[in-house]
Amino acid sequence: MRPDATRYSLTRGWPLVSVAGSALILMVLALLAGFGTDELGIRQVIRATARTSFVLFMLAFVASAVRRAWPNGVTAWLLANRRYVGVSFAISHVLHLLAILALYDWSVRRFAVEAGAAAILLGGLGYAFVFAMAATSFDRTAAWLGPRRWRRLHTAGAYYLWTIFTISYVPRAVMESPAYAPFAVVALATLALRIAYRPRRAARPTLAAA
Repeated sequence: MRPDATRYSLTRGWPLVSVAGSALILMVLALLAGFGTDELGIRQVIRATARTSFVLFMLAFVASAVRRAWPNGVTAWLLANRRYVGVSFAISHVLHLLAILALYDWSVRRFAVEAGAAAILLGGLGYAFVFAMAATSFDRTAAWLGPRRWRRLHTAGAYYLWTIFTISYVPRAVMESPAYAPFAVVALATLALRIAYRPRRAARPTLAAA
């Protein structure tokens, strides 16, 4: 961990996942207690977990870029804990999936019929990336996969999931309600930051320098 991250490191590493996971479960229970366990309550859980998933994913997605853009203790903490923020996102998104299945009375067949093929394919691939990225967030599984394949998996998965979130919020912000605008702006801003502050490749030596 970087020295300037220590001031912001009361919760870090795997304990951060425990804290985030517990908070997410408590949030779900509170929503079900307040709105009931019927359709209204389940839909509240779906909305809430969609938003917590969005926030946690975008934090992990932009961690390295914001560290290069604004080097301080907060961004150092975020970058040092990016893996654990990402695993916390996976927990949130699994809760989101469980709430969706509960809405369809735990019938995968009913969900497949009513959601449509496009949603099943796009969402299914998204969850495949979520599970694969979470499973390879441990030292042993990452070493088994290898650095190159690990990087390819997590890069492809990150950009795919970013795309899914973006197409979920940007059109709604334009066509449905300005309430979705903050999510659309954040999604586009994270991509802009990643492009603007992507790692610079080392320049190749010129003939004159050689």
